[in-house]
Amino acid sequence: MEFIQDTEPDIKKPIIIAAMQDMGNVGSIVIDFINDSLKTKTFRISKSSNPTYVIDKGGYIELPNESWEYKYTEDLIIFGGGKGQPQNRDELNELCKDVINIAKKYSAKFIYTFGGFHTNRIFNNSPKTYITTTSIELTKHMQRLNVDTTPHKSIITGFNGLILGFAKMNLIQGIGMYGELNNPAIPQYRAAISIIKTLEKLTYRKFGDISSLKMNAQETERKFKN
Repeated sequence: MEFIQDTEPDIKKPIIIAAMQDMGNVGSIVIDFINDSLKTKTFRISKSSNPTYVIDKGGYIELPNESWEYKYTEDLIIFGGGKGQPQNRDELNELCKDVINIAKKYSAKFIYTFGGFHTNRIFNNSPKTYITTTSIELTKHMQRLNVDTTPHKSIITGFNGLILGFAKMNLIQGIGMYGELNNPAIPQYRAAISIIKTLEKLTYRKFGDISSLKMNAQETERKFKN
């Protein structure tokens, strides 16, 4: 991985919000929404050193631009979004370590991450968001706030799970939020909306008008229903 930092944001003890594209694009939808809504500014870029695929444009190939941005505003650092995440385990670990290093550099005490929660439960247009945390004590506190915790044991792969492990190893508290979805192959805007509402509840702040996400959800549902 290559890391490029052009500016030094004047922030201290921010909340870190970090997630990458996963099933249903949930992590990317939430991150991109927050960045657009809060008009965040880029201060650091991470780039993959080696491509994990090429793009066939129909007779010729192009290399993908695999890069992810760190952005900031007031007391927040937002990382990720966009398309994809490293498929190489070493690069994925290196990226998680860099997020932790940024958290330490700016004295961040908390990391939130997001993703999809694949379920067969029929939830119509109201998916739940399940959370898991970096400690039993933090989970008990979340339960007192009437937040749903993950209902069973499982393995969480990829950045949106692994970053919690790196946070725990470095004594940084973290919460993973995973929105229910039935079909991981299509963008899941309602799962993203559910996560945003849960994030607002836990952070006591608003992240923006979600009407555009509702419109995207309706358009996606019409498209794939037909």
